[in-house]
Amino acid sequence: MTIKCHKGIDLLHDPLLNKGTAFTKKERKAFGLEGLLPPRVVLLEEQVARVYENLRRKSSNLGKYIELRMLQDRNEVLFYALVQKYLEEMIPIIYTPTVGEAVQLHSHIYRFARGLYISPENVRQMKEMAKNLPTGDIELIVVTDNQGILGIGDQGIGGMGIPIGKLSLYTLGAGIHPSRCLPISLDVGTDNETLLKDPFYLGIKQKRITGKKYAAFIDTFVRNIQKLYPKALVQWEDLSKQNAFYNLEHYRDTLLSFNDDIQGTGAVAAAGLLNACKIKKERFQDQIFCIYGAGAGGIGVATQILNSLIDEGVPHKEALRKIFVLDSKGLLMEGAPLEDYKKPFAKSLPGREGGAPYQVGDVVKKMKVTALLGLSGKAGAFTRDIAEAMLCNTSRPVIFPLSNPTANAEANPNDLMQWTNGAAIVATGSPFEGFGQGNNVFIFPGVGLGALAAGAKKITDAMFTAAARRLSELVSKGELDRGSIYPPMKNLRSVCVEVAMAVSGKSKKEIVKRMWEPKYTAL
Repeated sequence: MTIKCHKGIDLLHDPLLNKGTAFTKKERKAFGLEGLLPPRVVLLEEQVARVYENLRRKSSNLGKYIELRMLQDRNEVLFYALVQKYLEEMIPIIYTPTVGEAVQLHSHIYRFARGLYISPENVRQMKEMAKNLPTGDIELIVVTDNQGILGIGDQGIGGMGIPIGKLSLYTLGAGIHPSRCLPISLDVGTDNETLLKDPFYLGIKQKRITGKKYAAFIDTFVRNIQKLYPKALVQWEDLSKQNAFYNLEHYRDTLLSFNDDIQGTGAVAAAGLLNACKIKKERFQDQIFCIYGAGAGGIGVATQILNSLIDEGVPHKEALRKIFVLDSKGLLMEGAPLEDYKKPFAKSLPGREGGAPYQVGDVVKKMKVTALLGLSGKAGAFTRDIAEAMLCNTSRPVIFPLSNPTANAEANPNDLMQWTNGAAIVATGSPFEGFGQGNNVFIFPGVGLGALAAGAKKITDAMFTAAARRLSELVSKGELDRGSIYPPMKNLRSVCVEVAMAVSGKSKKEIVKRMWEPKYTAL
């Protein structure tokens, strides 16, 4: 690993090397820091305590987010030591749900440069741009085109907050050194009229490029990444559903890459379902699944349920018969005009009276659904009537309102418990106190770490099936008895190690050897 070294004030402005008041007297003399810092040398633990004390004075989560981002841009080791110590408290601040608000206000709260902003105007200069980065040893890239951010849609270059947040989780969970991580925002314009009219908006003020122009731009970007960082893993993040599926399929055989919205979401949902079946004391293959939402997340979940059923020995056609997927128009039906990625889950059923499409409640009742998952972004879509219908189908209905952010959840989990007399097994996409969160952070860092440790040439669907199954095994019997279907967030590091082992076949010793800890080292 090569990091550019500095002296004096430049060293204090390098977040990868800055220790602040923790520089020893010897280091202060050697690097021209004498007089630039208060005289007392302070250990990392005391720095963490001081920063945490200041952070608690912030009255809003957005204020805490801004404070933490400023800390990250000032001192990476201190940032990660703090977040790691208070992991369960900090993850909802540095990522969902707070990151959604930060993304929307990106141009108004912008403080410090991080990563690369690549547009059609500069994509051919990526080699020169890369030379200006702090390090050239990049092994992990998270890239977004900003069009499908969480449940809030097109956010222009504000989407940069997503790659920055995801890479922070890679470092926290998988121990990827922050100097090896590169966030990228692809600025291909925005169709968000609010941003186009905003005088403070920092992106290109033009409508999004689409079609052949977009495809050519992505192709140039990918070819440059392959030349600059031939061994790096690329995670596609928060693209529109059409571009998400196209980019994943088009480049998965030639670029070490995956899409977390599709594959990570699918794997974490499948792990939750496997554990819900343990609580129910029923077989996974005996469930009937309904997924409301046929975008990247919804089809990703449907695909992973299909793969998990097949992995348990269920024939492909029989597995498909157990999965029902609905988009905004209703149940996916054969013969209807559907995007290619939806077609595998289309059904051939007798039409409803009057020709109206089947909606969620219809499918739940008619198909005797036992597991209902929401990835629609439509708040309140899972009503009392639907929950009560689920209870008629099974004594322990499984209901996962997985849409982000919190305001977009298909139901409040407390309502679901009330409507089912406490019988429902519930997990959410956003954090709700007292309920397990189907957080992709339990999957993607471990998959990335495992792929890098194994020197993989391709990320396969089988890796995500293995990750889902291993994640489900990491919840103890006692936790299952208490209704928990995911491990506690405090176990994130050990979860990522186990997932990495499952997808790579590498030993724990080999995996842990790669992992970075947020500790100061002598310069």
